[in-house]
Amino acid sequence: MAVVAARSETKRHSRSEYCIELGILNNMPGPALERTERQFFAVVAAAAHDLLVRVHFFSLDTIERDDSVRALLHRHAYARAGAIPDRDLDALIVTGTEPRESDLRREPYWPELAQLFDWLQYEGPSTLFSCLAAHAAVLHYDGIPRRPLAEKRFGNFDHAVARRDPLTHNLSPPFTVAHSRWNELAERDLAAGGYRILTWSQEAGVELFVRREHADFLFCQGHLEYDRGTLAREYRRDVRRWLAGAASAYPQLPKNYFSSAETVTFEQFRARAAFERSEALMMEFPALARKPEGRANPAGAQIVRAWLESIVEKKRSGTRFRDAAAQPDFATVAA
Repeated sequence: MAVVAARSETKRHSRSEYCIELGILNNMPGPALERTERQFFAVVAAAAHDLLVRVHFFSLDTIERDDSVRALLHRHAYARAGAIPDRDLDALIVTGTEPRESDLRREPYWPELAQLFDWLQYEGPSTLFSCLAAHAAVLHYDGIPRRPLAEKRFGNFDHAVARRDPLTHNLSPPFTVAHSRWNELAERDLAAGGYRILTWSQEAGVELFVRREHADFLFCQGHLEYDRGTLAREYRRDVRRWLAGAASAYPQLPKNYFSSAETVTFEQFRARAAFERSEALMMEFPALARKPEGRANPAGAQIVRAWLESIVEKKRSGTRFRDAAAQPDFATVAA
């Protein structure tokens, strides 16, 4: 197995038939950007086994980032999203990001992201859309809006295979996938829009699905990349936001995640926080017994493995998806 991060600005280069050129468009803001980079790199590494995968990182120009994050992008040789069409990629992963608008089309990065989606539809490589990116892509391609949830869907949930497919043949149900979102794409809306549901959870709803008209698009509402400590870090972050007055409701514990003893400890802290609401109280937030980083999620690695295998098969057969419709000009993406 060999997974390497490509930090070069070379537009095109020779490569082995069996080397997968994989792009990751990392849309996460702030400190989460570097952690998301590591997590996706880890799940690709766990999935690759005997495959050679070369990873290229990209970022949208129109996502707000402070100077420290922009310095990190420069240090890690991230390329602009506008360079993606010139890189001759075999595959692309588009990550989620933290939404600020109920209608994603009002996000400042929407025009740039939508233009990328158009290029992907007509000329792009096999693409995996993760979490919010899946919501944005389905909205752009088919006008299917996400539906707000009564409470955050947050935790580890058991899933089952809903349809036999090469992408799911290695999965042994029940398998666990993490979710962390306030909205969902409902199964009935996706089915009516021509999407095929591949995996599903009774608690969390649709997880993995594909677009019938475009077999090279794979969507997942959950987080295949999350390591075992991610939900704990997100819970801590959400508690801090509430204590600081940036959230109106105290966050719910992630489901199917903490032990009974941990749950009692966190509920005791919550009771105290109700009377001492101050960000300073985070100094006494219960210590997390979990390691901050861990192995890649097994189900996530199996799904990514099947996806990579499908890409290798396309390379061997010399086939690659192209739409017969006119191709858009990507060169006008805003800086």
